[in-house]
Amino acid sequence: MSTIDWTQRATALRPDGRSLIDGQRVAAQDGQTFDKHSPIDNRRLGAVVRGQAADVDLAVRAARAAFEDRRWAGKPPAQRKRVLQRFSEKILAAKEELALLETLDMGKPIQYSLAVDVPSTARCIAWYAEAVDKIYDEIAPTGDSALALITREPMGVIGAIVPWNYPMIMAAWKLGPALAAGNSVVLKPSEKSPYTALRLAELALEAGLPPGVFNVVPGYGHEAGEALALHMEVDAIGFTGSTRVGRRMLDYAGRSNLKRVYNELGGKSAFLVFDDFADIQRAARTVAGSMFFNQGESCNAPSRVLVQAGIADEFARLVAAEAPKYAPGDPLNPTTELGALVDETQLKTVMGYIDAGRDEGAQVLAGGRQARAETGGFYVEPTVFAGVNNDMKIAREEIFGPVMGIIPFGTEAEGIALANRSSYGLQASVWSDNINRAHRVARALRAGTVHVNQYDEDDITVPFGGYKQSGNGRDKSLHAFDKYTELKTTWLRID
Repeated sequence: MSTIDWTQRATALRPDGRSLIDGQRVAAQDGQTFDKHSPIDNRRLGAVVRGQAADVDLAVRAARAAFEDRRWAGKPPAQRKRVLQRFSEKILAAKEELALLETLDMGKPIQYSLAVDVPSTARCIAWYAEAVDKIYDEIAPTGDSALALITREPMGVIGAIVPWNYPMIMAAWKLGPALAAGNSVVLKPSEKSPYTALRLAELALEAGLPPGVFNVVPGYGHEAGEALALHMEVDAIGFTGSTRVGRRMLDYAGRSNLKRVYNELGGKSAFLVFDDFADIQRAARTVAGSMFFNQGESCNAPSRVLVQAGIADEFARLVAAEAPKYAPGDPLNPTTELGALVDETQLKTVMGYIDAGRDEGAQVLAGGRQARAETGGFYVEPTVFAGVNNDMKIAREEIFGPVMGIIPFGTEAEGIALANRSSYGLQASVWSDNINRAHRVARALRAGTVHVNQYDEDDITVPFGGYKQSGNGRDKSLHAFDKYTELKTTWLRID
């Protein structure tokens, strides 16, 4: 990795921002584009199609035609498996190109685009390829006079709308099960990070996926995203993004064809540290690494750090000492740990939350300032607040930046109550050397994933999703097939 001059490669890169519909790169129907700039230094990367309802309709019609003529859904599972395996191999072969596009698009360090985003994307597609021919249908235990078959069938056309923080991975979490099940897909990437989605669609074609099965229309959420969610020929929407927009997805479904809507939304994950956990230095390192990874732009970031009162001050000191290790740097430098926020709007949002924390009386132990402003990019120092209570804005609302608040609690019951006193329920973590307490608290927490004495363990084999306003349904694992398939019961009379 260190032998590559990423800055030089970035200068030479000329990404294609046109839609990919029915196997072809195409301009917008009305010719509209928008300029895409990199958050690294605000350099212009190129013009990207500003998709509108007409572009979305063209893509959906291509996807519907591909589904109806069964050019993909009609292939035997073993054939779909091999195409998806080749797709995964193509992703790995294009690792450096995809990683560079990801870093330029949304500002994450190149080392993590290479080591995390591209391999995780390829693994997701490969895993669902392997699952294609390993899911069996059922025969119900009826009486001797009838035979009831229960079969799992593809839904049809899936609309996938994904965010800018993990553009490839979030797309793969939708594409893997949707394509493996035999659906056609129209993907709307975020306007803030469109390039890897468009390149993935080209690689899928190279791997043998038939034209029309996987289409990409870039554009703004209130234009292309809304048109996709309202389209009468879309059978389901897989959405990852904010709770605010997730509500709109449900509204769009009600206003159109009652399509299925699966929302993976925000989080305000609680990280509970009890005073019986001996190695609080490890807990401090873990929460800092998890919180500041990806610039804090992760829905599962452990931004509410609940620490038992007797160790709260020491823990705060340890976490604050970790923060400078994540000083923002050039994302194209292979040693950088924390890169740029995705754009100026997000920078202003994060700085606004930091100001709100100060105004409400929280104490800044580390960070709290904009960084690297001279580059023209959008950077914020990793920030640690102490003296936070659960009613403060920085404790209630998702910030999506490198900002955490440390909240002291007294008893175990109080810690559980504080952790659950949130409109979100995506992830949580429990730190205790008492195995009974660890189990007891983990069961009491209202979250889709609960970690014990660690954070951010992850694998495609386990489901991901949340309780409450963190969404519905699950990405990853075999459970994801439930979102993109219909169950059909066929009764046969036996005389």
